[in-house]
Amino acid sequence: MKFLLPLLLFTSYSYADTKSNSRAIDHAPIGVMADHYHKKGEAMISIRHSHMKMSDNSYNGDSISTQEILAMPNPLGSMPANLSVVPTEMIMKMTMVGGMYAPTNEITIMAMGMFMSKDMDLNTYQPMMNRNQLGTFSTSSSDMSDISLGVLIKLQESESSRWHGEVTLQKSVGSNDVKGEVLTPMNMNSSMILPYGMQPSDRGTKLVVGVTNVTKLSERWIWGSQLRRKSTLSNESWAFGDHTDLNTWIQYELNHAVALSSRLQIIHQDKISGNNPMIMAPVQTANTENYGGKEAYLGLGANFLMHLLPGEVDRFGLEVLLPLAQDKNNLQMDTDYKINFGYQKSF
Repeated sequence: MKFLLPLLLFTSYSYADTKSNSRAIDHAPIGVMADHYHKKGEAMISIRHSHMKMSDNSYNGDSISTQEILAMPNPLGSMPANLSVVPTEMIMKMTMVGGMYAPTNEITIMAMGMFMSKDMDLNTYQPMMNRNQLGTFSTSSSDMSDISLGVLIKLQESESSRWHGEVTLQKSVGSNDVKGEVLTPMNMNSSMILPYGMQPSDRGTKLVVGVTNVTKLSERWIWGSQLRRKSTLSNESWAFGDHTDLNTWIQYELNHAVALSSRLQIIHQDKISGNNPMIMAPVQTANTENYGGKEAYLGLGANFLMHLLPGEVDRFGLEVLLPLAQDKNNLQMDTDYKINFGYQKSF
């Protein structure tokens, strides 16, 4: 964290020249989506990037060893009889480009596109006898994941509090049948459709509804909370489970250019609905029952204002999320951390 002090000093210096009335605390932590609306005629563009790392495995929230995984039956076929491929690490990256515009003081329109890339390392073991490790291989995928169009509706605003609702339609546009080269338990390389978790999208149509409140506790403290629900309206053959996301955060303003934040995020996601019969490898990620569950994260972040480009001040956000609890359904990888950072520019 040694970089924070010079960054804070640079931010304060960069902001000193600007006459803008903007404050770093005006926006929620960068990992919170659809957190604010705009006044009539205002617009904003944003770029966000998220990096998540997963490793090790757990079964219904409890740690499980590789040998225990290899003793589990393969539910997708009789050959091999047991799971024989075990994931060891996964990196997922998401880049989101969005825009907002307020045609009135009560309505803010927003649009966003998301690009996703995934990389996973796995070990393959003999299907029988002493179950020796045959080798290691890696798979990857990347594609445009989804596009969305939504509206934020101002519900109530006073000097100390504001409320708004959200209605967004999201369409998954990326591929849901990406193939990859895998090492099979027969010690052969084969090209096959990757499991669900490695697919950039599910080709489904989703509806997102949410409500957000931000309350001013004092001149330097703000408390916010948000509830969002993503539900599947339609899908081609399968879809990632419906998703409920509850966030509550508190922010402290060091000065107009720097605000620190702490956030609690609670996630509940259903298992995958439907299936692709061509996804049938002897690995946990090929089983639709091994998705979804409950998770809780603690986020620590900061918002910064800098005057780098012409016009309104530039806004940067950084946030690190660490798991507090992971009660994922059945057999899944554990999340180690998430990192969110982004840039926002208003007009």
